[in-house]
Amino acid sequence: LFVDKVDPQSGTSLEIGSNGDTISVPSGATLDIASGATLDTTGATVTGISGNPITEADTFGLTSTQSISSGTDTVLTGFNRDNEATFSKIGTGLSESSGVFTFGATGIYWVAASFYMQINGDLTYASPKIAGTTNNSSYVNLVYNDQSIKQVVGNTYACNYLSAIFDCQDTSTHKVRLSIYGTQALNVLGGANDRHTYITVFRLGDT
Repeated sequence: LFVDKVDPQSGTSLEIGSNGDTISVPSGATLDIASGATLDTTGATVTGISGNPITEADTFGLTSTQSISSGTDTVLTGFNRDNEATFSKIGTGLSESSGVFTFGATGIYWVAASFYMQINGDLTYASPKIAGTTNNSSYVNLVYNDQSIKQVVGNTYACNYLSAIFDCQDTSTHKVRLSIYGTQALNVLGGANDRHTYITVFRLGDT
C-alpha cells in the first residue's frame, strides 16, 4: 500500500493496528508531529525516549561580601558562574551585568536565591527580594521575605531562601535581580569560591 495520506472513512478518529500489534517506524525514517498537534499518551506506558527536558539551568554566586546600609533597598552586584569542579550549566545559561540577570532563552523559569546575612548586633529585620522586569527598566518584587537576627555573641548569621516562577517572554526585556533592605546595616556574604549567596534558575517549559 503506497499512499501519501490516510483519512478515516467516517468521523474524525483513525485507528492503526489491533490489540497486541506492534507499529514500527524503520531506522532512518522520521515521525514528524506538527506544531500545534497533541500526542496523547494518557494511560500509556512510554519507554525509550531519551533527551533532557531541562534545556536551561545555571547558578551564579556573589563573588565578595557586600555591605548594606541601613534603610536602603540595595541591589546585589558582582556575581560569577559557579566554578565548582562538578558544576556544569545546561544551555546558554545566565549572564549578569550590574546585578541584572539575563536569561539565555525565553521560557518559564523557576528562579531560586539564597541570601547569607551577617551582623554584629541585632537586626530588626532584613527583606531579601527576587525582583523581575518585563521592560528592562521597572522592577516588581516576585517574592520577598523578612528575616530578623538576635545577636548571640559577636557576628551572628542567618540564611534566607526564596523562589519564584518567572515567565521570560523576551530575553532583552524580561530579566531578574536580587536586592535586600535592612533596618540596620548588615553584610551579605559572598566569596570567589564559595556559594554563600547565590541564584539558581531552571527552565521548566515554553513561555
